[in-house]
Formats: sequence, C-alpha cells, structure tokens
Amino acid sequence: MPSPENRVRRLLILGGTGEARALAEGAAVAFPGRLEVVSSLAGRLSRPPVLPGRVRVGGFGGARGLARYLADERFHMVIDATHPFARVISANAAQACMEAGVERLALVRAASLRPKGLRWIEARDLDHASLLLPTPARRVFLAVGRRGLEAFSRLEDVWFLVRLVEAPDGPLPLRRCTVVTGRPPDSQEEERKLLTDHAIDAMVIKDSGSGDAKIAAAQELGVAVVAVRRPPPPPGEAAATVDEALAWIEARLGQGGT
Repeated sequence: MPSPENRVRRLLILGGTGEARALAEGAAVAFPGRLEVVSSLAGRLSRPPVLPGRVRVGGFGGARGLARYLADERFHMVIDATHPFARVISANAAQACMEAGVERLALVRAASLRPKGLRWIEARDLDHASLLLPTPARRVFLAVGRRGLEAFSRLEDVWFLVRLVEAPDGPLPLRRCTVVTGRPPDSQEEERKLLTDHAIDAMVIKDSGSGDAKIAAAQELGVAVVAVRRPPPPPGEAAATVDEALAWIEARLGQGGT
C-alpha cells in the first residue's frame, strides 16, 4: 500500500486562458505520477484546446455545485486560472473551496503595461467605456469579446472593428461593424498593420493584462485606449506567474496530505 507521501493528489484547474494551458502542461512535466490534473473549461469555444490530463467542459451549477464536485471527486487543490474578468466563477470557486475544505490559489496575471505618452482612459465597465470614447473617434477597435457589445449599440455614427476568437453564430448588436477572427497576435507589427489598415482612431479593451502588443501599437500610432478596469479578485492566496503556481503545487505535494 503506498504511503501518504507517495499517493497521487488531484488538482482542478479552472481554465480557459493561456496561463491555465501552460500550467496544465507544466504540471504534467513537473509532477508525473504524483499529480492528476483536471482542467475545467466553460465550453464557449466549438473546438476546445487539447490539454494534458483530463478536460471537463461546462458549468458546475454555482458555488454549491462546485463544492459538491470537489468533494465527490476528492480534489486536494484548486487553481483558479480563469480570465481576470471572470468574476462569477472566481467568486464561486472561493466559496466552494471554503465549503469543501480544498486549498485554492488564484493565478492572476499582472495588469497591462501603459507606455509613456499613451492616451489611456479608464472606465468602470463597458457601458461607461461607451460613454468615454473620445471625440471625434469614428473608427473604433473593440477587443472586449462577444459579451457586452450591446453597450456600444447606441453609437450609430461609429464604425467598429470587432475581434473575436471564433466567428459569431448570429448578427452582432452593432449597426456598422466588421469582424476579424482569431487569437490576438504576439507581434506589435501585426497589430500596427491591423490598426493602420482599418484607420482605427480609438480602441476599447479590458485591462486583463494581455495584449501588450496592441497597446504598444496604439501608443506608436497615437490611438486612444479606453480600458475597462479589472475587478478585484476574491481574497486568498495568489500567484502572478505559472512558475509561482507550480511552486505552490510542489509545496503542497511535499506536505504529505491536505
């Protein structure tokens, strides 16, 4: 019979981000035979990414449902690596882990960099952002995802460039817009070309800590950036990098039990 120190522990990664994917891959390499990883995805993409370990797709039924899942499946750890704006799932995870007695870590990326000279306008939410678009902005890049576009539907004199990971399954609630699909490029040159080709004079983003290439391109071209302020994460332990999260896992695997 294996000793408590050698038994396999179970980790649930609440994912959907690049950090979650890197964490699942890093944990598979770092802890073979010591850790079973299950990645949970919301299921909004038609083709979810291929990840090491098990992948679970879909919701849990709120905090109570997640607490039951953690207890029934005997998880030892949860790492919340969801998007910084995924307030509901993060709040549910905090409550569920407390109820189930499971240790939780939030993997929270740093806020976006703000280059010197960039015109940066901070908004409370997307509705506020639609009111703060600078005059006379008439060609606006929306890099905020599919949800929340209704906030800009009243701006009938503005043309929007909307970037989505996948093509929408129906019309967008915008009178004048063009959609480009795919994940944001890492290259500032590619982002600069996109802004130049479409004559963009302002952009709206969520201050999620990603997209430094498009922010740098906006600074270079003098494009104003309206940034929705990220919500504060629930209280509890947090890491800023995947390496820090792997070290957190290692420390708990070395404790002999949770």
